[in-house]
Amino acid sequence: MTQKIAGFDWDDGNIGKCRKHGVALADIEAAFMAGPDVAPDMKHSGAEQRFIAIGKDKAGRPLFVAFTFRDNKGAIFIRPISARYMHEKEIRAYETRSKI
Repeated sequence: MTQKIAGFDWDDGNIGKCRKHGVALADIEAAFMAGPDVAPDMKHSGAEQRFIAIGKDKAGRPLFVAFTFRDNKGAIFIRPISARYMHEKEIRAYETRSKI
């Protein structure tokens, strides 16, 4: 996406799903600001195109975030759908792939 991101789209629908796994909203935003690895989420893309992001929170803990983009009057926002801290096995697999 080449358009500048205007911010984050938060409401009761996605706040609860993101906090469910103990992830603070500020940590999700920090992970995006730090430039996460992003890939399409083909398995969950249906009515809207979804993506996954792997990044780190402010403390350096690896995060997995499912998200989409929302257009609000021409401004593009990141709408996190769900977030969780990565499991040790996922972290090792990601770090191995990142070194290739």
